[in-house]
Amino acid sequence: MQKLSLQEEELMRAIWSIKGGFVRDFMEQMQDPPPYTTVASTVKNLEKKAFLRSKKMANSLFYEPIVEEAEYTRTHMKGFVQDYFQNSYKDLVTFFVKDKKISEKDLQEIIKMIEQGKK
Repeated sequence: MQKLSLQEEELMRAIWSIKGGFVRDFMEQMQDPPPYTTVASTVKNLEKKAFLRSKKMANSLFYEPIVEEAEYTRTHMKGFVQDYFQNSYKDLVTFFVKDKKISEKDLQEIIKMIEQGKK
């Protein structure tokens, strides 16, 4: 699965949030959406990349996601960890701890989730 551009990713998040719709529906979900023609062009690119499929409804196209948000996120987070942290999730957490982005309370909650997952 290929990585989306920031613009494509923003649009896909809008599409995932409403589980499909028309171009105008997606624009309503976006903060400061680009012009209609830009969104429509991006939607067509997402369809070519097999992230969306379309159905003709009257004189318009209804688009729905093929790729689930969780699947996309999981795939690209793995790549992110591999590329930046040599596939070490420990190094990822350590990075955020050192940068003071994860508090002690957050770490305790993470430990609790890990322990519950073992049961």
